[in-house]
Amino acid sequence: MRSQGSRWLGSRLRLGMLRVHGLRYQREPGARSIRRPPARSQPAATSTTEGYALSNIAPLLDRNRAFASDPGARQGMPRLPFIPNLSLYIVTCIDCRVDPAQVLGVRLGEALVQRNIGGRITPAIIRDIAYAGYLVEAKAPEGPYFEVAIIHHTDCGSTLLADDELRYGFAQRIGTNERALADTHVLDPARTVQTDVNRVLWATEIPQHVHVSGHVYDVHTGLVTTVVDAKSRK
Repeated sequence: MRSQGSRWLGSRLRLGMLRVHGLRYQREPGARSIRRPPARSQPAATSTTEGYALSNIAPLLDRNRAFASDPGARQGMPRLPFIPNLSLYIVTCIDCRVDPAQVLGVRLGEALVQRNIGGRITPAIIRDIAYAGYLVEAKAPEGPYFEVAIIHHTDCGSTLLADDELRYGFAQRIGTNERALADTHVLDPARTVQTDVNRVLWATEIPQHVHVSGHVYDVHTGLVTTVVDAKSRK
């Protein structure tokens, strides 16, 4: 039989374990019971969409559900994803006013689209164009090869990089040489787009069958003007 002292020690140990686990031991007349502490109030939940915290993309996810529910929206896709229906590879600026889907009416499956600051032809862009061209050579040598359509635009935000102080600060932020940013800005889109057409034509890693053209989009009139007609290195 357990002694009174043993019973007392056992009750103290149980009490300690209950406290460790966040429970409160309360003795009531005629019985012993365990009561959990009152639940702590939780901060107000943020708005959610189907269990996900609401973010800026939420309205677009609603549109996506409408898109996904329409099988006709995905009809007529190209046989090979690197040979789009219009055989176009569009390079343009990240500016939200320069969306090829709106400005040019580009539909799903019609073009490869790549965007960066100013729509400039950089080593990274050259590499990606070369990759798409290599896939055509390796998987569909009969073609058709695509045309790279470079589009620069007026009132480009890249013009801010013409400011020495801002350009220096940004170069420090991303850890690059300031000279690498010196020709990024698009002050004269008709001139810079010609420079970038030549960069693609001179890139020997890009198949010679690839054509290149240059265009300028006027954000005020909404018109796209061809500055350099399509041509290839061949």
